Amino acid sequence: MILKRSLLLFVAIFLFSSVSVSAQNNGTIVLTNANLIDGVSNNVRPNSTITIKNGVISSISTGTNNLDRSATVIDLQGHYVLPGLIDAHTHIDNLANAERALSYGTTTLRSASVGSYADVALQRLVQDGKIAGPEIIPTGVFVQPKLGGSILADPDLSSLYSGVESEEALRELVRINIKNGVQYIKTRSAERAGSPDTDPRKQVYTETQLRVIVDEAAKSNIPVMSHAHGSVLAAVKAGVASIEHGTYASEEALQLMKEKGTYLVPTYSTVEDLTIPGGDYDHPVTNIRGQYMLPQMARTVKRAMEIGVPIAASTDSGYGPESLTRVSTEVINFVKLGMSNEQALRSATIDAAKLLRVDNRTGSIEVGKEADIIVTYSNPLEDISAIQDVITVISNGKVALNRLPFEKE
Repeated sequence: MILKRSLLLFVAIFLFSSVSVSAQNNGTIVLTNANLIDGVSNNVRPNSTITIKNGVISSISTGTNNLDRSATVIDLQGHYVLPGLIDAHTHIDNLANAERALSYGTTTLRSASVGSYADVALQRLVQDGKIAGPEIIPTGVFVQPKLGGSILADPDLSSLYSGVESEEALRELVRINIKNGVQYIKTRSAERAGSPDTDPRKQVYTETQLRVIVDEAAKSNIPVMSHAHGSVLAAVKAGVASIEHGTYASEEALQLMKEKGTYLVPTYSTVEDLTIPGGDYDHPVTNIRGQYMLPQMARTVKRAMEIGVPIAASTDSGYGPESLTRVSTEVINFVKLGMSNEQALRSATIDAAKLLRVDNRTGSIEVGKEADIIVTYSNPLEDISAIQDVITVISNGKVALNRLPFEKE
C-alpha cells in the first residue's frame, strides 16, 4: 500500500510539473506532423496539420505548406492526435482534481453530484477562460431522500431538511438545482455499492417519484441521470437519459434502454476498484461485494453491447490523489469486454458527447468544433493501452500539457 501511494505521488508530481494551464487565449496554434484519428472515421490520416484559431479548429490539411509563421507551431513528430476524452460520471469538486483529470486527457466531464455547487463554479472558471478545462457539465446537489451535508449548499434547501420524498419536495430540489445553473439532474433509484452499510439492489425512489423528477427537469430542458445498480427498469420507464452503473439490469430493462436510446454508463472500472485494496474504495465489505458484483456487471455490459444499448465511458471518481481510475482505464476495460478499439474510443469521445448534449461542438476533431485534443505516443487503434500515455492536451484551444519535444537537436 505504501509503495503504491508513493508511486502515485511521484506520478502526480511529474504530471503537475508538465502541466501549464494558461488563462490567456493562445491565439493561433498549428499542430504539424500528426497522425490524425478524428473520431468520426475508422482510419488514421498521416502527415496532418491542424490549425486552431480562437479556440476553434479552423482547418485540417495535409503537409505544412503555407503555414502561418506568426502562429505557435507544435511539431507532433508523427504521434497520434485524438479528440479530448470525455468522462461521463465524475465527482470533481476542486481545482487540483480538475487539473489532474485534465493532465490525463479528460477535456470534458459530467459531474455526478458533489454535495454543493462547486461543479457549477468550476464550469464558470472554464467558460470565463480562467482555466483551460476540463469543461464540466454540472449536476449540483444529488436528488435523494436525505440531503445530509448538502443541505448547506443553498439556504433555500432548508425547507427540505426533513427529507425529499413528496412530489413537492422532489420538484423543489430540482428547481433549486436549476436555479443554481446545473445542466443535468442526478437522482437514484437504488442504494450505493461503495458504502458498506447499503445494498445496491435496494430500491430508493419509485417509478412515480422518478417521473416527477424527470418531468420537473424537462420543463427547463434538463436531462436526468439515475444511479441504478438495481431498480434499473423503474428509472428507464420514468424517462431518464442515462443509467449509471446498471449492474443488475434485467433483460427487460436493457431492451427498453435500447428502444428508448437510454445510455448505460457502467463505471465498470469503479466496481473493479472495489475488488482492489487502495484506490477510491478500500473496505473489507465493499471488497468482498465487488468480487460478486464485477462478473455480474461484466455480463450486463456485454449484453448491452450485444443488443446495441448506447454506452459512455466514465470513472465515478473525484480524481483525488489516491485514485487509481482514469477514463482511459474504462476504455481499456471496454475492449477487454468485447468492444473494438474504435468503439471503445467513441464511448469516451463522440458517443459520450451525444449523451452530454455537446456533440455539436466537441467529441471529434472537425473544422468548426472546439479544439479539445489529445496526443498519444502510439496508435490506440492498434493498441488501446496507448490511450493511457497522453503527451499533449489542448482544451478549449489552450495548451494545458505538452511534453514535446522529447529530444533536442
